[in-house]
Amino acid sequence: MAPGALAQVLSGLPNTPNSKLLVGFDTSDDACVYKVSDDLCLINTVDFFPPMVDDPYLFGQIAAANALSDVYAMGGTPTLAMNLLCWPNCLGPEVAGEVLRGGADKAIEAGVTIAGGHTIVDDEPKYGMCVTGFAKPDQILANSAARPGDVLILTKRIGAGVLNTAVKGDLVDQADMTDLYRSMSTLNKYAAEAARGFSVHACTDITGFGLVGHLCEMAEGADLSVDLHFDQVPLMDQAVDFARMGIIPAGTYRNKSAFDGRVTFAEDLPEEASDLLFDPQTSGGLMFAVDPEDAQMMLDTLGALDIPAAQVGSFGESRDCFVRVL
Repeated sequence: MAPGALAQVLSGLPNTPNSKLLVGFDTSDDACVYKVSDDLCLINTVDFFPPMVDDPYLFGQIAAANALSDVYAMGGTPTLAMNLLCWPNCLGPEVAGEVLRGGADKAIEAGVTIAGGHTIVDDEPKYGMCVTGFAKPDQILANSAARPGDVLILTKRIGAGVLNTAVKGDLVDQADMTDLYRSMSTLNKYAAEAARGFSVHACTDITGFGLVGHLCEMAEGADLSVDLHFDQVPLMDQAVDFARMGIIPAGTYRNKSAFDGRVTFAEDLPEEASDLLFDPQTSGGLMFAVDPEDAQMMLDTLGALDIPAAQVGSFGESRDCFVRVL
């Protein structure tokens, strides 16, 4: 569904006001947040999708990491999960078992208990999780709380959509394929934990709407604009080469159409810049809006943990477009 389309549908439905719902769908945030008590918030999210890799165990890992990511993006700690599995009769239960084993291993790494789930028959396999996490009210990181002058810190490289498309054509060598799969299956737990203690005002994870799509949501929600520097955005190996060859996933074009008019690109940027920045990511990194006084120390902390973080832009006062790529 196009960005904002679901929010448009939901806005027309009857809704019971609830003062304890701190974050809902209004700003296209990563998860909902419900205030349980003065010192405890519940975070809830759900995510699932079809395979992007052939290995069922790896698919389970990636899907679980992606679902858990939304809780980390909200500043919380995931605690409980329910599996969601859509499975065709033509695939045996042993294959489904490998998918679930991959998800279970990621849940164990995250310290999350899988407490059951739901399975249906479907023509195409799909897997993911409904995840519940917790945080203190002052730890919540909505995507819409950035402030003018905040700098943007990104914690994973961009290009997963392009590379996954190239993999389907047997164009990616084993080393780059291994690097891609490692990135997609890496939990955002480590980046989220490293960010605690710094002056982080907002956060989102970079997934299907691409880097600039999710930045549009951050900027629009905060009534600000973003200057994004393309030459500072970390890119996966070979992503530029494949983009120049026109190996682009269909989701890139949907993102361009959905965010048309909200993003501008400097005239001297290469043609592949927009393809890579609109590239839909699977289990991408976190994007933090950070007080500039804390930015370098936070980058140093992330770097010491071998997290490929980079400062890629900054927030400013609102203008005609939400994201300006320089």
